[in-house]
Amino acid sequence: MNIRPANPNDVTLIYSFIKKKAEFDRNIGAFQGVLEVTEEKIQKTLFGNIPFSYVLFVENAGNEIGFALYNFRYSSFSGQPSIWIDDLYVDESQRSQGAGLILMNKLAQIASRTDCTHLAWNADVRNIRGLNFYNKIGAKINKQEENRCFLTWLP
Repeated sequence: MNIRPANPNDVTLIYSFIKKKAEFDRNIGAFQGVLEVTEEKIQKTLFGNIPFSYVLFVENAGNEIGFALYNFRYSSFSGQPSIWIDDLYVDESQRSQGAGLILMNKLAQIASRTDCTHLAWNADVRNIRGLNFYNKIGAKINKQEENRCFLTWLP
């Protein structure tokens, strides 16, 4: 498996993974809304003058099988950034084969290289498989509000 950063030619691919992630969330009852993202919005916000988020793809045999969409946050109190993971998704047929761990380890490398204090994200309590994975890598649930678990990882 290989990790690569997204580039402007990947807008359609990013959009397809966002739709897959939304469908996954719908299936577990975590999302009932309407996707408002478009390829044009992705192009503008991820590859415009100021990128607001970044995307990594994990590939297996040259095919993208998962992605992570993340951005940096900054704490004025610590004077350091952290990484917020907005989406982490691996195609169902490719799960439990190491793709998620490869993505998380790459994010940890980025965090280390950029002097981040931690990685953070949230997960739905109904995503049992995902929560088990996060527990396995040592992530901690800091709090839970209704169906949302707020996690951090200090690799």
